[in-house]
Amino acid sequence: MAKPKNVPASTLSTGDLASRTLILDNGAHTIKAGFSSHLTSYQPTPSDCTIIPNCIARSTRDKRTYIGPELTTCLDYGELAYRRPVEKGYVVNWEGEKAIWERSFSNDEGGLGCDPAETNLILTEQPNAPVALQRWTDEMVFEEFGFGAYHRTIGASLNAWAPSPFPSTTDSASGLPVECLLVVDAGYSHTTITPLYHGRPLHNAIRRLDVGEIKEDVCYVSPSLTAFAADLERTWKGGRYDARELDTTVVVDYVLPDYEHIKRGYHRPHDAKVKGGRVLRVDEETGRREHVVTVGNERFTVPELLFTPSDIGMSQTGLCGVILQSIHSLPEGLRQVFLANVIVVGGSGLLPGFVERLDAELRGAVDEDLVVRVARAQDPLKNSWLGSARMAQDEGNLRQRMVMRGEWMEHGEGWVRRRFAGKMGR
Repeated sequence: MAKPKNVPASTLSTGDLASRTLILDNGAHTIKAGFSSHLTSYQPTPSDCTIIPNCIARSTRDKRTYIGPELTTCLDYGELAYRRPVEKGYVVNWEGEKAIWERSFSNDEGGLGCDPAETNLILTEQPNAPVALQRWTDEMVFEEFGFGAYHRTIGASLNAWAPSPFPSTTDSASGLPVECLLVVDAGYSHTTITPLYHGRPLHNAIRRLDVGEIKEDVCYVSPSLTAFAADLERTWKGGRYDARELDTTVVVDYVLPDYEHIKRGYHRPHDAKVKGGRVLRVDEETGRREHVVTVGNERFTVPELLFTPSDIGMSQTGLCGVILQSIHSLPEGLRQVFLANVIVVGGSGLLPGFVERLDAELRGAVDEDLVVRVARAQDPLKNSWLGSARMAQDEGNLRQRMVMRGEWMEHGEGWVRRRFAGKMGR
């Protein structure tokens, strides 16, 4: 842990809230950050949220170190060494995270322009975080940064305040959560299943699948196991004596970036002249050399791990099985309502076919008379942030949840941790 520094004293009186609240959805890959206020009637939108890389990168080419938002200014990603302060969903390196936060809060270009002493903070965490990590987080927020007020909560629970993706559901007011919601958060480190009842997570029913986010431009999810097997056949080149033609509706060529003319890679229809693997060729139109990779079954076999992790020897069941484990741990009277309100958030939720495959598997695994509804959030990456921003507009709700810096100084970290766990009221 870093040694505490002298932070500016807050001008807020005891019990007062700052005029604006900073929401930090502190993910392993990116931080979703932005402000909300209980003093205005403005409805936050995803465009109010800034996505900040949650890493420190060192370039071996220009010998420069990029911290957090500075990475967006990097022009050459060819030889970057990354260091991430978050492992398996939890912040384990506060020296690195502190540097990223300081750069993100600054008034420099790309910064948020945040004065912690005059700001409330809502910070997300993963379920079942170790007590030691929670204590370090609380110390950093109050002693190192000096936020005026602070609330730490499970990130998935904030989706209850976001607009519902189901057409037949009427949006609740900003300060009211959806009554029942089953959140499938396909994050960078893992995938979590979190049932929410009036915005409160039902901890005994939370489940985790140790397969993280799939970040590939050309990936998709096969509609079923039968379709998966058929796709494998379509991408098989055949044996030595029975060569086959590749199905170009599945196989594509991916042009790698050279960071001189091509800043980001892209895919295009497969060229039969490209004979597998990575090759160097000359583009007929521009005359430039290109590094091309042929992508076949990798497009669908990698995302398939979310549904059949046993393919790589994992002992866990697939996503559908984990969801049913969570559902069956709930009282029988609540199972139907949660099955009818499954929402998908996180980067993997953007994969083509993900929601459709999950919906089909759930329908096939439960009785026909049960209603199953699965929907993707309007913006899966920012939905937790948006829900928190809407929640922070209710002053009464905010006061009930926030811990003031004076209370931290008076009662200590144990009292604060019990408050956030819901074991103590205001």
